[in-house]
Amino acid sequence: MPKLKLLFAVILVSLISAAQELPKPALLVLAKNQAALVIVDPATMKVVGKVPTGVGPHELAVSADGKTAFVANYGEKTPGSTLSVIDLAARTEKKVELGALKRPHGIIQRNGKIYFTSEMAKVIASLDPATLTVDWIQGTGQNITHMLCATADGKKFFTANIVSDSVSAIEQAQIPGGWKVTAIPVGKGPEAIDMSPDEKEVWTAHSGDDGVSIVDIASLKVTETIPALTKHSNRLKFTPDGKQVLISDPEGHEVVVLDHATRKELKRVKTGGQPLGIQMAPDGSRAFIALADEGAVVAIDLKTLELVGRVATGEGSDGMAWVN
Repeated sequence: MPKLKLLFAVILVSLISAAQELPKPALLVLAKNQAALVIVDPATMKVVGKVPTGVGPHELAVSADGKTAFVANYGEKTPGSTLSVIDLAARTEKKVELGALKRPHGIIQRNGKIYFTSEMAKVIASLDPATLTVDWIQGTGQNITHMLCATADGKKFFTANIVSDSVSAIEQAQIPGGWKVTAIPVGKGPEAIDMSPDEKEVWTAHSGDDGVSIVDIASLKVTETIPALTKHSNRLKFTPDGKQVLISDPEGHEVVVLDHATRKELKRVKTGGQPLGIQMAPDGSRAFIALADEGAVVAIDLKTLELVGRVATGEGSDGMAWVN
């Protein structure tokens, strides 16, 4: 009997360990209405774990070592003022209080630091993952500083400012404070934003007039505006090779695919729900689209531009991140 009990214990521990093991790669999805981070195995399109977050989780980033997720808890009627710090292996969460940096939203990782926007404070800020303290804050002077992108070296950041109809360029510079901020006028209600992989352009889709402004990073000027493409633009992402741009249109229930070089429409992919967040597989094989109303994520084959998978992830599915 003792041997049988020992064998049973070993098997039980092994099963628990297997259940907790993070798939490699893994797709992380935020279910806003359930205040949860959902872990998906992208190979099987199955949910393998779930972790609580704060209220209204909108966007997330992953630490440089792939072990920790940082979630911007936007809140609902009451503005959120925390980041959830989630140990992906242990499936545990703790919160970092942000004080006056309310409505945290866009969030990315650069050089080991976690950078995020605060809509109400009109800033971007950085969190040191080692100490879990905010160690840098830079104002934009613009209203509703929403989404965020940056160069790989972390020396240039760009934010979409919804109410100010602008993109802020925040660059390291040899001036007092060390950072130069430039407000670039764009279309009405810019929300979605992304940088081309060659770091030459920033594209922002405006939900107010449903067009796209293309900003030249060298000159910090809008060089081209693509007229209305959607009923309501929500997110915009480049494919890893930089050849295509995807824009989610929740009112049209579709994702618009553009050719980057020609700016021409390639296809409109019907998603079967209201598409919001977009996440690219780093190998360029698939794009993952979060369907908020259906509580699901669908996969698009980037070669055929056809739907090739679906997984139920929870009500209000939106922000996503990738773990290699």
